[in-house]
Amino acid sequence: MNIPNVLTLCRILLVPVLVIFVIQGRFCEALVVFCAAGVTDALDGFLARVLNQKTIIGAYLDPLADKALVASSFIVLSILGAIPDWLTVIVISRDLIILVGISVLFFMSVSFDIRPLYTSKATTVLQFCAVFGALLSLCSPGRHPDGVFVTVFWLTALMTVVSGFVYIARGVHLLRRSGKQV
Repeated sequence: MNIPNVLTLCRILLVPVLVIFVIQGRFCEALVVFCAAGVTDALDGFLARVLNQKTIIGAYLDPLADKALVASSFIVLSILGAIPDWLTVIVISRDLIILVGISVLFFMSVSFDIRPLYTSKATTVLQFCAVFGALLSLCSPGRHPDGVFVTVFWLTALMTVVSGFVYIARGVHLLRRSGKQV
């Protein structure tokens, strides 16, 4: 167990805390927890590279921690109406499509590396910004997402769809390259 993996585990443990705070209407506390989780996301990758502590478990846990944080946040915030339902459907659908794709590659014994693409990193940043904006607007009574955050919602949707198609294209390429019959 190394420092980057401990930070990733902390992010996973912060997910239920965030959800509980949102459910209880403690939005400012939820925002603090979400920001702390975001810091662990930035730190674990940075430290893994700088300290040369990249691990196989970290390669699997980090994206799972991100997915748990993003999916949970989007679901509870869309239930409250702070994030549009359609955006939550897009975000969750993309993650499910990626999960199905990875499962297909695994069960067909197609080798592949678990590493995020640049479109995926940009998508994650935008998704974090969308959650941040929604929580920030909930922290300020009477304030609704302004034009900046509405724009972030649309950009998040666009990048989520684009990165989903990039992953699909990558999966199809890996299947073709493997020579396995689909």
